[in-house]
Amino acid sequence: MKVFWELFYEFFQIGLFAIGGGPATIPFLMDLPSRHDWYEVIDVTHMLAVSESTPGPIGVNMATYAGFRAAGFWGGIAATLSLVLPSLIVIILIAKLLNNFSRNPYVKSAFSLIRPAVTGLIATAVWGIFRVALFTDATGAFRFPVVLFLACLLIFGAMNLKQLKKLHPACWILFGAVLGIVFQL
Repeated sequence: MKVFWELFYEFFQIGLFAIGGGPATIPFLMDLPSRHDWYEVIDVTHMLAVSESTPGPIGVNMATYAGFRAAGFWGGIAATLSLVLPSLIVIILIAKLLNNFSRNPYVKSAFSLIRPAVTGLIATAVWGIFRVALFTDATGAFRFPVVLFLACLLIFGAMNLKQLKKLHPACWILFGAVLGIVFQL
């Protein structure tokens, strides 16, 4: 029973403080393995890759995954519900107070300061994923993803952006998956 309360507590906090949607949850999700053994930091990058190619936000997918690993089916349900509960509560409160809420100068001031904080959280997430995705290896050796990343930067830099926009994002995801499988063999 203790694990359910821990899941609820941790994911409720993430849901409460990760203002800005899925990407804002990533720094919190990357910090969680330092306190619990529900998953490892590298799992966040794996889940991010899966989440970007499947429906659902990263936070919800990761909460479900961590909850399931920690306490099975019901742990997945508990973690997922606790992550979305703060947003649900806030949305219900805002809906009740919408007219006064949107015109309130304190609310406007709060949101003007929240936006840079959310930007910082997202930048932290990008940096953390960049570092883990390119440089985390059990052997500590120079990894192929670094070479692939640099090659993509050169290719994309040399190409016209209009050409890149014509290619569907699913093609890039498929391309990355195929390369990952080929170089894993």
